[in-house]
Amino acid sequence: MINVTKSYLPPLDEYIKYLEKIWASGWLTNHGVMVQELEEKLAEYLGVPYIHYVSNGTIAIQIALRALEIQGEVITTPFSYVATTNSILWERCQPVFVDIDARTFCIDPQKIEAAITVRTQAILAVHVYGYPSEVEIIESIAKKHNLKVIYDAAHAFGCTLNDTSLLNYGDISTLSFHATKLFHTVEGGAIVAHTPQMADTLNKMKSFGHEGDEYYSLGINGKNSEFHAAMGLCVLPNVPDIIQSRRIICEMYNTQLTDLGVFFPAVPENYGYNYAYYPVVFQSETQLLAVKQVLNSNQINPRRYFYPSLNTLPFLKDRQSCPISEDISSRVMCLPLYDGLEKQDVLRISALIKDVIKAS
Repeated sequence: MINVTKSYLPPLDEYIKYLEKIWASGWLTNHGVMVQELEEKLAEYLGVPYIHYVSNGTIAIQIALRALEIQGEVITTPFSYVATTNSILWERCQPVFVDIDARTFCIDPQKIEAAITVRTQAILAVHVYGYPSEVEIIESIAKKHNLKVIYDAAHAFGCTLNDTSLLNYGDISTLSFHATKLFHTVEGGAIVAHTPQMADTLNKMKSFGHEGDEYYSLGINGKNSEFHAAMGLCVLPNVPDIIQSRRIICEMYNTQLTDLGVFFPAVPENYGYNYAYYPVVFQSETQLLAVKQVLNSNQINPRRYFYPSLNTLPFLKDRQSCPISEDISSRVMCLPLYDGLEKQDVLRISALIKDVIKAS
């Protein structure tokens, strides 16, 4: 069985060494020494000033919204995983969907200003598949209208724009370290801040709003454990090799899937990509479903990611039209991509796709 992704697992003996330290110390959670070490190493690797390790990427977005005191409308993208929209709704805010750019699949900055109202307080954009949002244009719009900017950077671990971390844009960026990500801690996430004041606020909010016996604010349990941090400490040194392996696989797909009438988002210039996903946009949903059926029958499981367009979620009160996102979401599928995927499997997947397309 070939799944769309496969979690990287470090050598077991390396992880056991960390477990032995946990057993020796008896410190299992509550910002232990391994969590502290992981935060320090992540800040250095990612080139960010302040990073807080939390329990998952969804709660990272929720804490970010609370820390910035967002209560009204949040302009966001319909093309993302459902956690982006759910976080806005869970915090009792109102998502306002702005359609995406058909080339990048990220929110179209040219359409943002038309969606701003007196109730708009923030822009929550997503670096889709690890490709960058138009951060400079979004920053200009936010300054003009006095809006906060949060980037859901769940896919953008280690990405750089003009030789600086993509995480250094906006007021806050959030990350996911779920087991499906190229860097993972089994479950986990992080929040990146740019000022000591915001870093302090986030630190309190993730820990029930208090330090010791002093209570400062409303908070939640967003902490993560020593066991999860230990996995991160084992995986992090291998990230450059993981990215290189994924790059080679993506280049193989690129070579095999040319001249088929399908298309892919392009990596912009001056961008250091992490090869987080390999999305393919087919000519029609019918073609996509035919490809998916053939792959599934050969024990290969791609994923319709992202589907559906989030503006069509059944539990939303108001339907907002986003035709580009709705179109792309019906035709896009991510192919298997992970460290260790064999060359012959990439060739077999590509051959099956070519056979379906040529026969359609």
